[in-house]
Amino acid sequence: MLTIHVAEASPETAVLVDGAVIAAVGPYEDLAAVRPEARVRQWPGILTPGLLNPYAPELLEGMYHPDPREAAGFGTEPITGERAQRIFRMDASRRGASARRGVQRMLAHGTVAIAGELRGRAAVDAVRRAGLAIGRRPEALPGSPSFSPVPLVLMPGPVPGGPARFAVFDVPDRAALVRLGASTCVATVIEGRLVHRSR
Repeated sequence: MLTIHVAEASPETAVLVDGAVIAAVGPYEDLAAVRPEARVRQWPGILTPGLLNPYAPELLEGMYHPDPREAAGFGTEPITGERAQRIFRMDASRRGASARRGVQRMLAHGTVAIAGELRGRAAVDAVRRAGLAIGRRPEALPGSPSFSPVPLVLMPGPVPGGPARFAVFDVPDRAALVRLGASTCVATVIEGRLVHRSR
């Protein structure tokens, strides 16, 4: 199915998605005129290529992401350090569930690619199932592991014939995205699939 994704603050960079690939990139009016039969998804903010998160091992294997049903015992925020490893040792099956929840948090922050060497099958499987691309990890990692790392690393822009992989952030421009961070994500698309939607 053909779908046009357009964001209010960047109508000049709308994308026409055909299955898992980008069929065209350009002003919304042009794409809608050429393919009037396409479904239209309108978003607030700006449409960007999506983000690369270089902290995959730290976020997916070094942290335990509690299930909401575990909030009474573990809280709702990721657990780090020895406490996280103790939880994994208590029940090995928790690794896979935690990695899947960690990937969901990444998707909710506009992540379309990760970097860093994953050692465990649980995290590798969660990344593969989500369709996240694998990129090169920078030699020097600034800051600390975060779902909204600083600085944000944008992937290359969408191009016709390329993979339909991008994100939408509810900000007026890229400067605001840098200032406010990736928690402003309202939609993430990977291989043409809407894998995260906040509204």
